[in-house]
Amino acid sequence: MRNQGIGSWPARRNRRTPRRTALLHEGRAVGYAELHDRCTRLAHALRAAGVGRGDRVAFLGPNHPAYLETLFAAGLLGAVFVPLNARLALPELAYQLADSGSRVLVHARQSADRLRDLPATGLDTLLAVEGGPGTSYEEVLADAATEPLDEEVGHDDVCLVMYTSGTTGRSKGAVLTHGNIVWNSLNVLVDTDLASDEIALVAAPLFHTAALNMSCLPTLLKGGTVLLESSFDPSRALELVERHRVTGMFGVPTMYDAMAAAPGWADADLTSLRTLLCGGAPVPTRTARAYLDRGLAFVQGYGMTETAPGALVLDRNDSLSHAGSAGVPHFFTDVRVLLPSGEEAAPGEEGEIVVAGPNVTPGYWNLPEATAAAFRDGGCFRSGDVATVDADGYVRLVDRLKDMIISGGENIYPAEVEDALLEHPDVAEAAVIGVPDPKWGEVGRAVVVPRAGTAPTAGELIAHLEGRLARYKIPRSVVLVPELPRNTTGKLLKASIRTRYGAES
Repeated sequence: MRNQGIGSWPARRNRRTPRRTALLHEGRAVGYAELHDRCTRLAHALRAAGVGRGDRVAFLGPNHPAYLETLFAAGLLGAVFVPLNARLALPELAYQLADSGSRVLVHARQSADRLRDLPATGLDTLLAVEGGPGTSYEEVLADAATEPLDEEVGHDDVCLVMYTSGTTGRSKGAVLTHGNIVWNSLNVLVDTDLASDEIALVAAPLFHTAALNMSCLPTLLKGGTVLLESSFDPSRALELVERHRVTGMFGVPTMYDAMAAAPGWADADLTSLRTLLCGGAPVPTRTARAYLDRGLAFVQGYGMTETAPGALVLDRNDSLSHAGSAGVPHFFTDVRVLLPSGEEAAPGEEGEIVVAGPNVTPGYWNLPEATAAAFRDGGCFRSGDVATVDADGYVRLVDRLKDMIISGGENIYPAEVEDALLEHPDVAEAAVIGVPDPKWGEVGRAVVVPRAGTAPTAGELIAHLEGRLARYKIPRSVVLVPELPRNTTGKLLKASIRTRYGAES
């Protein structure tokens, strides 16, 4: 085959294991032969709609086979896939569609009502998977050609643009090449021992890089089965593990906590589980203990969208002996902790995590300055995270240079929320910090200085953010203060703000 990208995977699996089940979704099984046929048909339909090499094709909706079909079909044409976070507010969606220059949007029925109010974004074609505005997805596939497609696609070609929360008020499109995703998948296969008989439960959203690239795609590469859930329900997850003999799953700590707290936990048959991947935030000791008591241990990971996403991995055998550590570098990835001078940090010395390897993004979509700022010494991606490394090479996170808040596995960047708060006419200054939360790990808190002569309430400010930001980004609490601490140059002193106002919510 001339196509060396991931768009060729269904065809390659079809010639090796056509009768194996690739996907399970809402009681329907899709074999590798059928997946290959549907991806080929969709690619022909996209081409007929004018999509060619480098054009962007977006998807909006929860986990669904059409998400993967769109990803693979775009890859067959050398086009670029743009997964959209289904939790975003309408202005955020419109921005990402326009910024990416997406020509086609494939959407699920859950998004239909919102799309009717979507402003002009340059879209040429809407395909509706299960109803809503646009042409019927299934009718398009039924009418499409089935001849094999084999465009020349290489590892350096762009595969997808995945938007990350912006540190300057706007989300950035992280570019991931086919090679980035292939090498990340190889890291997963080497470091987590995936087998061809895997049955992976994917209930975390595929529009997040970890669910897609740490669980779903490596399982399909290996020829296993992906059990797709449109949303996460802890009791249902336990039931699915037992019914389908699930061998592995990915989740953030809050998902695993919810499963351990579900009524069926004590009696659930979990003996089929081999791999519990966990990312998005460190695994709390209480969470690890609940699963260790059932004979299960986590493979913990640290990474980011820009590294596709694996950077560090803590094997299940090290989950107790190196508790609190983010692990060691993935097999084909290099991670260092550097001082501001560029020298390697000594054991126990704090420095910034930088990542290099074939899984690291070439940069951000149409943002050359942000791309240049993200790399150090020409090839090492700057994580923005402060860490120490011990004598054995295990990395431990200390702080976040970017002040990012991680709430239930979702990344929240304060600058984006602060910009939205400052749009309120009664807000003079605003700072957003993370505060501890027993369920989500941490949640946002807005510390606001009202304009002179006004008296906005916490409820009014939170209501102002509704519809402007995804709900998970909206602070759970608001503190009204007369002033915010700043240094002599006028920069907000976030550390002082956290000390003064960051008590547990």
